[in-house]
Amino acid sequence: MLKNAAFTLSILIVVAIALAFPSLFLSIGNFELTGLIVPLLMIIMFGMGTSVGVADFVRVLKMPKSIAVGLGCQYTLMPMIGVALASASGLPPEIAVGMILVGCAPGGLASNVMAYISGANLALSLSLTAFSTIIAPLTMPLLMSLLAGEHVPIHPIEMFWSITKMVLLPVCAGLLFNHYMHGKFPLLDRALPLVSMGGIVIIIAVITAAGRDNLLSLGFALIGFVALQNILGLALGYGTAKLIRMDEASARSIAFEVGMQNSGLASGIAVEMGRVASMGIAPAVFGPIMNINGSILASYWRKSADSVRKGDND
Repeated sequence: MLKNAAFTLSILIVVAIALAFPSLFLSIGNFELTGLIVPLLMIIMFGMGTSVGVADFVRVLKMPKSIAVGLGCQYTLMPMIGVALASASGLPPEIAVGMILVGCAPGGLASNVMAYISGANLALSLSLTAFSTIIAPLTMPLLMSLLAGEHVPIHPIEMFWSITKMVLLPVCAGLLFNHYMHGKFPLLDRALPLVSMGGIVIIIAVITAAGRDNLLSLGFALIGFVALQNILGLALGYGTAKLIRMDEASARSIAFEVGMQNSGLASGIAVEMGRVASMGIAPAVFGPIMNINGSILASYWRKSADSVRKGDND
């Protein structure tokens, strides 16, 4: 919990610095720092791959219903929430489409941390994050073409290759590394999670600086809609799982998987499309907000579970 709090606090601090002193995160000499986003994202995805093994795929075979429900919620609820809020927001189209973009993204690494803290079904959370990420090269171009094509030009084939480069290839490389090299480089095993968290912080800082003017002009309106998107994702993910009578631990995992997206990937796509200062703003705002809301919810669920256990012991 302390690590998660430090991660969230780090994001808030760099966002504040990026808003106050954007030049620090825009360039170093002639090098534009937006050029770091895709390489950092690839490192993060490699780290995700190293955390997945054969056992994770075996787990999937043992819980096909839970995986199907989780992926179904992931790729229906959040995209539709993004469309609804983008339409209702009255924001400039390219910025509003950022909410659709983040809604179409797969689950984020932070969802696994929240699942662990809250006492949710961690195996389900890890499996959903891995599989929603692996199929993202197919799902994201299709969903973006259907839901956002009328607002911005979407090139599905180009997006497919971009996501394959940023996500699928690094994750597969991480899988191979984990399979053949697991335990042989303990320092690297310990360092990758920290590198991943640092990469996410840098990505959010760079995008915040790049889109500073848009963010300041839109202010609370954008923040409010993005926060609502996150809250609705958490609530509808949990509610849908409970509605079909899934157990409490699994329902919590699905809530986090649906509500906490891979905003870094969404940012990377915005960079690849040359729209980091417009489409990239909503994903950059979504990152800090989902970590704050997720931390609050995970802590609440953890305390309620501890209270139940204490009552049982009494």
